[in-house]
Amino acid sequence: MHEASAGATFRALHENPDIFVKPNAWDVDTARILTALGFPALATTSAGLAYTLGRRDARRAVRRADALAQARTIVQATELRVSADLENGFADDPQGVADTATRAAATGLAGCSIEDATGTPGSAIYAFDLPVERIAAAAEAARAAPVDFLPTARAENFLNGHPDIDDTITRLQAFESAGIA
Repeated sequence: MHEASAGATFRALHENPDIFVKPNAWDVDTARILTALGFPALATTSAGLAYTLGRRDARRAVRRADALAQARTIVQATELRVSADLENGFADDPQGVADTATRAAATGLAGCSIEDATGTPGSAIYAFDLPVERIAAAAEAARAAPVDFLPTARAENFLNGHPDIDDTITRLQAFESAGIA
């Protein structure tokens, strides 16, 4: 299902009040196994890709071109909708994140996730306004894509030593207001 309806189907999974699970595939074989197990959608994994490349899962361990090539391969290996883990969008600036979302939509992906983590020790999470601008740029790029493409946002406070539930909720609400799930 690699036509325009893939994105619409993926979006419908997110809008359904029932919970759905989309496991992470890191290569063609895991995509095929997870497809055979009956999952409704798949995601890629930045850690899985880094490890298959013999690298540690850390910022800049995987280049944007690597992630998009892996995503394209997984999309071609399954009929399921696939969302790519695109880390921080492979850019600090909003335009760079928008460019990543545009390129991701062109691979046949149904969506992607963009996180608010910098990957930089000592300042692991972007200050509040910048990730909102970055997410808004990804949402705008998705709306301009020739296919239905659903970016999602990840608030990574708890994964990066900042266990602030109030800030996390505020970020998630701001991301939703910026136009993405």
